[in-house]
Amino acid sequence: MTNEAVCLTLIAPRELREELFDYLSEQTDLVTGFTATDAAGHGARVRLRTAAERVKGHADEVVVRIVLRADQTERLLDRLRGSFAGTKLVYWVLPVTEFGIID
Repeated sequence: MTNEAVCLTLIAPRELREELFDYLSEQTDLVTGFTATDAAGHGARVRLRTAAERVKGHADEVVVRIVLRADQTERLLDRLRGSFAGTKLVYWVLPVTEFGIID
């Protein structure tokens, strides 16, 4: 991996929202910030955990996006694997061709 920017996207059950936010906020050496949105998970591999989710037909989830250096991504994923083992966090990594702040 290089020092190019990537976007790490995490999908987690909504009940893990605060725990995941707190955890990511503690990873100050890798995570300088993140963006989160609520989502509705659909598909054969999505687990409907509650009766309400089964009635609605989708899982209540949270999507977290983190822009970081590519060489830091595996370190953060290793930490997440250790701290969130068994939670079925879904993730993917995409290249970021440009990142900045309009001031």
